[in-house]
Amino acid sequence: MKEIKIATTLYLYDDLDALPKEVILLMQKAIEARDKAYAPYSNFSVGAALLLDNGKIITGSNQENASYPSGLCAERTAIYYAGSQYPKAKIIRMAISAGSKNKQTTEPIPPCGACRQAIAEYEIKQDTPIEIYFMGSTGKVAKSNSLANLLPLVFDRSVL
Repeated sequence: MKEIKIATTLYLYDDLDALPKEVILLMQKAIEARDKAYAPYSNFSVGAALLLDNGKIITGSNQENASYPSGLCAERTAIYYAGSQYPKAKIIRMAISAGSKNKQTTEPIPPCGACRQAIAEYEIKQDTPIEIYFMGSTGKVAKSNSLANLLPLVFDRSVL
């Protein structure tokens, strides 16, 4: 038997104001998208904003449904829209803001597993890493230089 260790690197900013200016703008778009979320069941709103290599900014928010599995997360809403409207564009950067209406969320909240898989698909498709910034409704902001840091053992087309 051989032991395999997996290490990852994230960067942590104290707050939104500590981010580079271009990232602050993208995160503000994610926060605006979060405010448009439809989350009547979980009371947990998420907004995502993508910067594409063509300069476009695409946003998405989570959309819940009484039939829970039928809803869609903010990250996938934005990614799938970008993929359908700008199929040749690469995603350069993603900003995510998540918050509960029931309690204060001050720690960074990363994408869920399904969203990580969707982000991985686009990162592999475009053969370029996607910078991912994520935060709660306020407080610290985490940065990953690539989805590979959040999902190191990715399931991709190479195994099909």
